[in-house]
Amino acid sequence: MKKRLCLIISIFLIGINLVYAKEKVAFVKCVDGDTFRVMIDEEEKLVRMLAIDTPEIAKNGKRAEYYAEEASNYTCDKITKAKKIELEYDSNSDKTDKYGRVLAWVYVDGKLLQDDLVADGYAKVAYLYADYKYTDILKEKQELASAKEIGIWDSEAKKEYDDSEIVDENTIEEASNGIVVIVGIIILGMVFIFDKVFNKKK
Repeated sequence: MKKRLCLIISIFLIGINLVYAKEKVAFVKCVDGDTFRVMIDEEEKLVRMLAIDTPEIAKNGKRAEYYAEEASNYTCDKITKAKKIELEYDSNSDKTDKYGRVLAWVYVDGKLLQDDLVADGYAKVAYLYADYKYTDILKEKQELASAKEIGIWDSEAKKEYDDSEIVDENTIEEASNGIVVIVGIIILGMVFIFDKVFNKKK
C-alpha cells in the first residue's frame, strides 16, 4: 500500500515538473512588445507572452499606440542579446491560442521577461482567463509601475502623444482642403483661358 502511494505521489510530482519544465528555443525574429518568432522542434512558431499586453505598433494604416515603439524595442533588445531563451508553459493555460500562437512565460538568460516588461512600465497585466502561475507577482509590479507613473502609466506623456495625433489629423485635413482649393483655382483658370481662346477664334 505504501509503495503504491509513493508511486502515485512520484508520478504526480513528475507531472508537475513536466508542466513547468522550461523549453529552450532559438530566436528567429522580433515582432512587437509581446510577441516574437522562435524555432520549436525545427518549426518556426510565433510566441505570445502569457498574461501581459503591450501597446499595439502601427499596422493596417493605424497609428501606433502610445509607448508601442519603446515596448517593441525593449523586447527586441532583450531577446536578440539573450544567450538563452526559454519558454515555460502554464498548467492553467492552453499551449496555443486561437491564432496558433504559442502561449508561454518567457525567460531571457534565466529572468522572466514578463516581469521586467511590467515592472518597467512597458506592459500591463491582461488576458487572464485562469489563475496563472505568476500573475500575482505581475500585479504587484504593475501597481508599483502605475504609482511611479512610468512608461504606459505616464498620463501626461500619453495625453501629449494623443493630442499630437489630433494635430496631425487636423494638419492633414487642412492640407487636403488646401489642395482642393488650389485644384479648383487651376481648373477655373483653364476654363477661363479656354473660353478666351475659343471666343477669339470665333
